[in-house]
Amino acid sequence: MEMKENQLQIELNEEVAEGTYANLAVIAHSTSEFVIDFVRMMPGVAKAKVKSRIVMTPEHAKRLALALQDNLMKYEAQFGEIRLPERGGYAPGAPFKGEA
Repeated sequence: MEMKENQLQIELNEEVAEGTYANLAVIAHSTSEFVIDFVRMMPGVAKAKVKSRIVMTPEHAKRLALALQDNLMKYEAQFGEIRLPERGGYAPGAPFKGEA
């Protein structure tokens, strides 16, 4: 197979390919970077652990937001609307009350 001159090759090792589950993202920013902490919260446990931290430039953060928006639209076109709970969902800063 012929490679194009500007084609990017991305390597994905087995450990990273397994993925890490997170059900909360905490986002902070400065003038030069965005920091996204991916957190796993467990029902009934008051302490949550950051499972991964990603640091990126504001430009890359905007590209990520646009890519997520595009993929959400494609997902909903194929599988239907993703509904968010009006009440009872977790909001950052609110006490976490989970049930097993």
